[in-house]
Amino acid sequence: MDFQQGLLCSLTGEKAVFEGDCSSYERDLAVKEQVYVAADTHPIALINSLSIEKLALFKEEQNLNLAIGTGIMAGILGAVIWGLITVTTGYQIGYMAIAIGAGVGFTMRYFGKGVDQIYGILGAIIAVTSCFIGNFFSIIGFAANSENLNYFNTFLQFDYAYFFPLMSETFSLMDVLFYAFAGYQGYKFSFRNINEEELNT
Repeated sequence: MDFQQGLLCSLTGEKAVFEGDCSSYERDLAVKEQVYVAADTHPIALINSLSIEKLALFKEEQNLNLAIGTGIMAGILGAVIWGLITVTTGYQIGYMAIAIGAGVGFTMRYFGKGVDQIYGILGAIIAVTSCFIGNFFSIIGFAANSENLNYFNTFLQFDYAYFFPLMSETFSLMDVLFYAFAGYQGYKFSFRNINEEELNT
């Protein structure tokens, strides 16, 4: 730094006046180029920017079956929690949909390490389905409480011929919003989160 002229080149002692390439610059081949990832870079955007070679390496580490299995387990757990909270409080809390979607997505991300579009699509489907099941568990819970029955027995003895009519009867426009939130979170978080170390190895 020169207080009279500003920043100067340490090689020439002058201000940079070149356009494009500097004639005084010599590339050190021993220094490996590093790829820097901004903190707010979304995994989907990062995956889309990968080279064909790097993308192929990450695809070899994908595990779709494990992602689906663990995602379904996370979704069922989320549905059970959704039902319990709804029955306990008497209110359907919309934030639970976001939590279920994120839970499914992060689980699929961790175990599946997916970079293909199918991971996000399945993450959204599992998340929305989990919310749907969570609503059903809520109905089972309310029915069990009203009849002083055990939740598990009520679930087993329920006449599933009335499943879809009952779900449609209790369906509201707010449910659409909750499902949309869950689907978006499930899609967004199901992709592998690639860091700088993985990009530069």
